[in-house]
Amino acid sequence: MLEAINLTKKYEDGLLAIDRISFKIEAGEIFCMFGANGSGKTTTINLFLNFIQPTEGSVLIEGIDVIKEPLKSKDYVSFVSENVMLYGNFSAFQNINYFAKLAGKRNQTKKDYAKVLKRVGLQEEAFDMRTKNFSKGMRQKLGIAIAIIKDAPNIILDEPTSGLDPRSGQQFLELLLELREQGKSIFMSSHDIFRARYIADRVGFMMKGKLVMMQTKEKLAGQDLNKLYIEYMQEHSN
Repeated sequence: MLEAINLTKKYEDGLLAIDRISFKIEAGEIFCMFGANGSGKTTTINLFLNFIQPTEGSVLIEGIDVIKEPLKSKDYVSFVSENVMLYGNFSAFQNINYFAKLAGKRNQTKKDYAKVLKRVGLQEEAFDMRTKNFSKGMRQKLGIAIAIIKDAPNIILDEPTSGLDPRSGQQFLELLLELREQGKSIFMSSHDIFRARYIADRVGFMMKGKLVMMQTKEKLAGQDLNKLYIEYMQEHSN
C-alpha cells in the first residue's frame, strides 16, 4: 500500500511543486499518473522515495512513515526510473546480483537471475555484456528485472516505457498485469496514455502540482482518455 496524505512541496524560491494531494494505492492495484513535464509527477515520486522531504503532509509505504522511518520504508518498495542507474563496467548478471544482495536477497542463483532477465525480454547474449554498451531500452529492462528480483510489495515507476520499442512496451505492460495479480501495488507516472490506459485500475491527471482528476477505469470506460486529458489541461490552465 502506498499513500499520500495532504502532500505538499514548496521550494525555497517559492515554487509550489506539489499542492495538497492525497491518494492511496491498494495491494493489487495499478495507479497511472499522467501530466506534462513540470506538473509534479516526478516530485511526487521523489517524496515517496524520501529523496526530498515534504513541506507538509505525509507519505506512507505499507503504513510506514517515510520521513520518520526512511530505511525501513525502503524495504517495502522497488523503484525504476526513466534513466536507470547501473554500474557500466558490470554485466547484466553482475548488476542484478549486486542489487539483489543489496536488497537482502542472498539466496538467488544465476539461474534465478537468467529467468527474470528473460521474463523482462532482455536477450540472452546481453546477460554477460557490460551495461555501458546497453541501449536505453536494454537498461530499462534490466532496471525492471532488478525491481522484480527485490520482490517488494510496492513498485514505483517513473516513465518506465521510455526507450522501449512497441513490442517491448507491450511485454512490459503484460508483466505489470502479472505483478498486479501477485498483489503488488503499482504507482506509475507516464506520458504514454495509449499504453497505460489498458492496465490502469485508476488514472490521475497532474497539473501545476495539483491532482486535478482521479477516476477508476470503470468510470472512464468508453471515454477517450487522451481527449479527456486535453480537456482537463485546458480547463485548469488558467
